[in-house]
Amino acid sequence: MCETEGACTGCGGSSRRDFMRDLVGLGAAALATLAVRHEAAAATIGWVSARTRRGTTVGYAIPAADGVQIDRDNQVILVRWQGAMYAFALSCPHQNTALRWRESDGRFQCPKHKSKYSPDGTFISGRATRGMDRFAITREGDEVVVDLGVLHEQPDDPAAWDAAVVRLK
Repeated sequence: MCETEGACTGCGGSSRRDFMRDLVGLGAAALATLAVRHEAAAATIGWVSARTRRGTTVGYAIPAADGVQIDRDNQVILVRWQGAMYAFALSCPHQNTALRWRESDGRFQCPKHKSKYSPDGTFISGRATRGMDRFAITREGDEVVVDLGVLHEQPDDPAAWDAAVVRLK
C-alpha cells in the first residue's frame, strides 16, 4: 500500500481506499462463510427409534428442525438438513466403522481413518472414495419411511443415490 494516496506512480501498490474496499469485501465473505458453517453446525444430534415397521421398512416421525438422529437398532442415521430428509447407513463406506456427527464442524467423520462427509452424505475428504450410503426413503404423512432392504452406493448408481431424499419444502 502506498504511503500517500495518489502518490504512487507505477509501483503496483494499492491506495488506502482500495485497501479498505478489499478488506470490507473479505470481511463480508468471511461472515457469509461463518453463517453457512453455523447453519450446518446448528444441527443437533439425538437418538431415535422407529415408530412403525412393515417388512423391511421402518417409519420415523419427521423432526421439526434440522438435526441428526441415530437409530442404533436399525443402524440408520436420519438427517433433516436444509429442507430435506436423508437416511444413511450408520457405517462408513470405507471400512464399516460407525460414523460420528461432529456438531462443532457440522459434518460426519469416521473415527478410524478420518473420512469426512457433509450433512447430505457427500464425501469431503479422507480415505473413503464415495459419499455415505443412502437408504431409499419416502414420505407418508408425518413420517419418513426408510427401506432397509434398499441401500444406494453413490458410484454404483448415482441417479438413485441422488434421488434417495425427501424434500420437505
